[in-house]
Amino acid sequence: MTPLILDQYGIWTFDTTGWISLIAAVTNSFNGALLARRPDHYKHFTLAGVVVLAYAGGIGGGVVRDILLNKVPAPLANPWYLIGCMAAAALALIVDLRSAQKFKDGLFQFMTAFTLPWYAIVGAQTAMTAHLGYVAAVLIGVIATTAGRWIIDIACQQVPKQLVRGEFFVLTAAMTGVVYLASVYAAHLDVVAATALAVIFGFGFRLLALTFGWEEWEPWEPEEARAGEKPRTARLVTNLRSEFSDPDDTNGR
Repeated sequence: MTPLILDQYGIWTFDTTGWISLIAAVTNSFNGALLARRPDHYKHFTLAGVVVLAYAGGIGGGVVRDILLNKVPAPLANPWYLIGCMAAAALALIVDLRSAQKFKDGLFQFMTAFTLPWYAIVGAQTAMTAHLGYVAAVLIGVIATTAGRWIIDIACQQVPKQLVRGEFFVLTAAMTGVVYLASVYAAHLDVVAATALAVIFGFGFRLLALTFGWEEWEPWEPEEARAGEKPRTARLVTNLRSEFSDPDDTNGR
């Protein structure tokens, strides 16, 4: 019998960018499963449904990124993505089963802040490797960062987070890409140092936005649209202090 050779069934190794991409996929898969179980997104999903949404959150951004760059999607070529995302989804379901809603919402906000910079970095670097310009690299980073959330929101019949007022979701991804590119191509740092700097910046800025309620700017709106609108809050602080707002309030998701 011919022995099983794993290398015949996918790429099982990573370079530095690959490791960063795997971190992004696994942590975003964890967030995707938590999001699918949130009251404002939950639609009586089956176990398989939650896992599918976790994969959408985890590898959706990487697949869209690589398709735009005319590449075989890395999450489909390397089996570790599928294995890691499955493990992350299982862990998220355990957390969901054993934790109170206040803790889960605080954890979700913290983890989304942590995971946001990773795909922005990988997207920007992958675009540069494909010989695109700086502006296109930042744009690819933003798309890679936010595509998974877009898929989940649409599947859950929610307005995609990128389109509504929130704590600088898209801007954080864009600025993280800029910091990474400046670190590599202007300051000439190596990939590891540039990644660390960009992650610290993106994670820190997103936490500050959540803590102090900083939000995207919104154009004027009709008086009728403002009628009955609930006041905005610093959601991360509110959640971690166990004063979680009304679960029907989906502002700033």
